[in-house]
Amino acid sequence: MSTEKIRNKKIALKDYVTGYPKEDDLLLLSSDVELKVPTGSNAVLLKNLYLSCDPYMRGKMSKPVVKSYTDSFTPGSVITGYGVGKVVDSGNLNLQAGDLVWGITGWEEYSLIEAPERLIKIKYTDVPLSYYTGILGMPGLTAYVGFNELSTPKKGETVYVSAASGAVGQLVGQFAKLTGCYVVGSAGSQEKVDLLKNKFGFDEAFNYKEEHDLNAALKRYFPDGIDIYFENVGGPMLDAVLLNMRNHGRIAVCGMISQYNLTEKDSIHNLFCIVSKRIRMQGFIEPDHKHLYPQFLELVIQYIREGKLTYVEDIAEGIEKAPSALIGLFSGRNVGKQVVVVAHE
Repeated sequence: MSTEKIRNKKIALKDYVTGYPKEDDLLLLSSDVELKVPTGSNAVLLKNLYLSCDPYMRGKMSKPVVKSYTDSFTPGSVITGYGVGKVVDSGNLNLQAGDLVWGITGWEEYSLIEAPERLIKIKYTDVPLSYYTGILGMPGLTAYVGFNELSTPKKGETVYVSAASGAVGQLVGQFAKLTGCYVVGSAGSQEKVDLLKNKFGFDEAFNYKEEHDLNAALKRYFPDGIDIYFENVGGPMLDAVLLNMRNHGRIAVCGMISQYNLTEKDSIHNLFCIVSKRIRMQGFIEPDHKHLYPQFLELVIQYIREGKLTYVEDIAEGIEKAPSALIGLFSGRNVGKQVVVVAHE
């Protein structure tokens, strides 16, 4: 008896990218896929519902010159990223057809996942499933770990968040307010600044593109200095922040999106401030902290239900829109968490 096959649209990397990526660096391809896992396999077949566009994916588009925490994409092959899917068929004892999961999947309509133990079964479905690409997924845990665990915040401290309207930044600001901190965020448009102040409850926010002197801007918002900086940008912003940190301040380094597309990275001139101000600066990645996901999930789902946390998504409909959605991240085109809807459940 023959197995049912279906046409499977997918997104592949055309070739390694240097400098700023373009939409045509990504290809829309299609091929047939069987709607059954191989006999005797431990794999699961997913119907992908939502795909997550994340800044770290830019590094995976580059030729692997320096060993990183994540492998580069392979030109000509389907790219991968975080997503939400529904199990179509399973050879795994812990997952059954109909289960909803989130984790790393292919950027395609259907994905055969050969290491399904890395997928997380979705526990709560009284919130939008797309939230598992953001507030209840990797970006949410990233915000939680970087702020609550690594930054050791205390009530009354001053907090600065760059790229503050993005998938991670909008949550960091809200976690900081729940802790009782004074919070300022920066973003790249007036629309995003308004979102930070009126939707997410930041105390202040500014458009960094309108500031000719970042050092002066930070002094204006933090006359007594910054206790905690959540770093998403790098470059000149980091240089200015170092001058404005308070003694014994903490910097959680989540990303440096201003540097991802540069062939020559910006220099940092004020690093001695780390010594003179006794600053603790720590880089981190979410996969190192997966063990905290269960406690994070229970806390954040309760916050959502109580209306203490809000989340904004920028939705692109259809896998055909995936290249545009991903590339738009690097010019700040998205407002909120960028999500691609592949299929509706």
